Amino acid sequence: MSQASRIDFVVIGVQKAGTTALFEYLSEDPGLSLADVKEVHFFDDETLDWAAPDYGVYHAHFDWSRPQIRGEATPIYAYWPNTLERIDAYSPDIKLILMLRDPVARAWSHWRMETARGVEQAPFAWCIRQGRQRLFETAPWGHHREFSYVERGFYGAQLDRLYDIFPRDRVLILRAEDLSRDPDATLRQVSAFLGVQAREPVAHRTAHVGPEMGGPGSDDIAHLREVYRQDQKRLEELAGLSFF
Repeated sequence: MSQASRIDFVVIGVQKAGTTALFEYLSEDPGLSLADVKEVHFFDDETLDWAAPDYGVYHAHFDWSRPQIRGEATPIYAYWPNTLERIDAYSPDIKLILMLRDPVARAWSHWRMETARGVEQAPFAWCIRQGRQRLFETAPWGHHREFSYVERGFYGAQLDRLYDIFPRDRVLILRAEDLSRDPDATLRQVSAFLGVQAREPVAHRTAHVGPEMGGPGSDDIAHLREVYRQDQKRLEELAGLSFF
């Protein structure tokens, strides 16, 4: 499989950090061709034979009728085990975009989404404390697609793993807060990273805001900031940024 027949970039994370808004912005860029769905969920599919994966299933989500830079956005990839290794096996030259958000706000937004969907029945305070044990009762051990409110916010650990596999010049790290505040500046970064012409100014948009449910309590905020304290230090060492 030649490089020309592979996808050029993937938005690998993180969930509830503006990846839907970014996907929609990039879908409107004439220099890019995005997958026919947001969140293809190919590289985290545990039902596939990863000893001999059928990339035709993956490529069916893309338009190959004209030469363009192609990409997709599945924000679980940064978190889910083995996905980065599978992406590397698919294309070691691929470019990766990682969007981050204050991990406390991200955890709250994640819990709010799962509560609104009816998946989560427990209160936030329990979920980020005792509820974390649920991740060790499922497979793969220590991971969960819905209840990983706290674990998806360990960005330093995720970057450590990411940089063990991919060179740093293949990774672009963005902040959800920056995309929301100044989308044009953020999109110029993406254009430069992907090697396409910068776009005209875009209309500001938000996506998947969800129902209003207030915010986390001060005790929960303090608890999570302490949980993330060492990981935030590692994030600052690796990427030169931290959220508190």
